[in-house]
Amino acid sequence: MTGRAIARGLLALLAVPAILGPSPAAHPVVVVTPASARPGDVVVVRVRGVAPEVRGEWAGRPLDFFPVADGLAALAGVDLEAPLAPIPWRVTRAAPGRGRAVMAAGRVPIRSRAFGTQELTLPRDQVDLDAETLARVETEAAELRAVLARPTGERLWRGAFLTPVEDGQPTGGFGVRRIINGQPRSPHAGYDWAAARGAPVLAANAGRVAHVAEHFFAGRLVVLDHGLGLFTLYFHLDEVRAAPGEAVARGQRIGVVGATGRATGPHLHLAVSLGGARVDPEILLALSFPD
Repeated sequence: MTGRAIARGLLALLAVPAILGPSPAAHPVVVVTPASARPGDVVVVRVRGVAPEVRGEWAGRPLDFFPVADGLAALAGVDLEAPLAPIPWRVTRAAPGRGRAVMAAGRVPIRSRAFGTQELTLPRDQVDLDAETLARVETEAAELRAVLARPTGERLWRGAFLTPVEDGQPTGGFGVRRIINGQPRSPHAGYDWAAARGAPVLAANAGRVAHVAEHFFAGRLVVLDHGLGLFTLYFHLDEVRAAPGEAVARGQRIGVVGATGRATGPHLHLAVSLGGARVDPEILLALSFPD
């Protein structure tokens, strides 16, 4: 099942959810969808109705709620390589004289997900790295982790997320197990679209430019911080047309398609980080919330 198919199911669940707690007439209701998830999924926690000082936790990390038409919502991610073990969550509210009261709590089962395989042939020096290049790669990975660990504390995005390259042809799915020069490598933690060199790359939604760099694997890249732990990452750009700290609008050009870094040809690699979890970009692109 593709990421978009998963997302359509998630949207259907949002429309007709399983409800945890009392009836809406009596108290605010907490809704968690999907009820069971798979690696790479985006889980939506919604509070329908009004409650004071709502807070939440997902796998021991805070949930960041934002207002939607009928209450509050928060997004949580299931990492690409998450173990197949239930993830605990809970939502609390202020309780005068009692501190905080638990509105709802539970565990989301994590089911297995079948990923395809892809065989690639690349120049040997892009696969079997010498000590100097390996040190560079490790430094760049640490650099990205540091960027993703400093999210903006407010929601910057609105509405639906855009496919960031027009007329692109999908070439590499999320989670695909890659075999490069006959060697098993890390799973593909993003989604690829082949496109003409120089084709515009657009911001998937409003945000702030958190990072611009040129890395060994990713080539020229831009990282957008959309707030509340949600980031989109754009790799292999031929040119970057955004500056660190710049506020960008949904659909704004932030670069052009290229083949920089480790790439077999011109394409855009889009990755999504949500609360530190690597999630499926196709699912994010299918989600929207009425404000």
